[in-house]
Amino acid sequence: MPYLRPVPADQSAPHPGADTGEATGERPVPEQDPRVQWAATLAVIVAGALTIRPMGLSGQGLAVAVLFVVNAASLLARRLPEHRVPPRLALVWLTLGVVAAAALIGVSSSGTSYLFAFFLAGHIGYRLETRPALVLAGLCSLLCGAVLYLSLGPEQDPLAWTFGLTTGIPVLIGIVNRTQRRAVRAAIEAAGSAERAARAEARTAVLTERGRIARDVHDVLAHSLAGINMQLELADALIDTGDLNKVREAHEKAHDLVKESLKQAQWTVHALREDTLPLPQSLAAMLASSGHRDALTVTGTERRLPAKVVQNLLRIAQEALTNAARHAPGGAVEVELTFAAASTTLRIRNRPATGELGAGAGSGMGLIGMRERVALLGGTLTAGPVAEGPHRGDWQVEAVIPQ
Repeated sequence: MPYLRPVPADQSAPHPGADTGEATGERPVPEQDPRVQWAATLAVIVAGALTIRPMGLSGQGLAVAVLFVVNAASLLARRLPEHRVPPRLALVWLTLGVVAAAALIGVSSSGTSYLFAFFLAGHIGYRLETRPALVLAGLCSLLCGAVLYLSLGPEQDPLAWTFGLTTGIPVLIGIVNRTQRRAVRAAIEAAGSAERAARAEARTAVLTERGRIARDVHDVLAHSLAGINMQLELADALIDTGDLNKVREAHEKAHDLVKESLKQAQWTVHALREDTLPLPQSLAAMLASSGHRDALTVTGTERRLPAKVVQNLLRIAQEALTNAARHAPGGAVEVELTFAAASTTLRIRNRPATGELGAGAGSGMGLIGMRERVALLGGTLTAGPVAEGPHRGDWQVEAVIPQ
């Protein structure tokens, strides 16, 4: 059963030689259940204590006891976290463990002393890089084989002492486990990098959206507040003259500008919503609220446009209608929305003024803002008087957005 070691989310980068999940970042790395490793290690030590002989407090028994303790310590040390044991220290410790394992095989007369060599060889492959691991495992095999050969003598069956040459074979299992673990870690780190990149992209998108909202709010408030401020300043100046009629007229114009600003703000919020209605319905509702019912003509096969396109076209239409109300009050307004195979075209035309011109002069940024919006969509915008045709003399704004 795989074991996942939890890792704190704020942990720093791992030591270059680390191979555990304790310093690998935010994601845990699968590894063998440490309880299984502890059980196997203790089983080897207990089996050795019960079977390895002679073991005592003097002579050969003392030598066997000392080497047994050294082997047990070397085997228990494999549970030390890898990022806390420098590679050179690990190489020294495992080399001493191999020498002690071979010596234990040589001085003991019976028992399971060879198990220490097998388990240490397996951990050598897991703890060290491939090349030093193979060299040290080869040394383990040679030492154990030589010790058995010298202690048994050449007259014994070769299978008895060649058994010592197999003690280094578990190094291959350790190398495979280490390679798999590093592959898993690499995949986890790649997933973490992808997640961080996605978060950075999301932050960039949020900042871009904030900039767009700021531009929309500026477009609404800049010329509206400028006109309101001008009318209020005019009213303050007229108070000293005592001309109450002109003061009242200035206040009424300021009040009209406030109502117009509120209407523009409402449509700006509507255009910013991701769940806004399809473009034709939204344009029709905008025209109706502006007093231009049945002014929309839709040609071509209607299709669902991206939210970004809908939002910017609505804002362009809003700006064009605001300019028409300011510079051509009373003039009829016509809006054409054309769905072509390769583009979507929005035209807003207004006829010359039939009423009194408003006092608000605007900020002069309306056309610039509309051109910026169309440029963000990769389209083109033209604005100016119509020079010929049945609409000659009308003012027209045309935005063409490619499909």
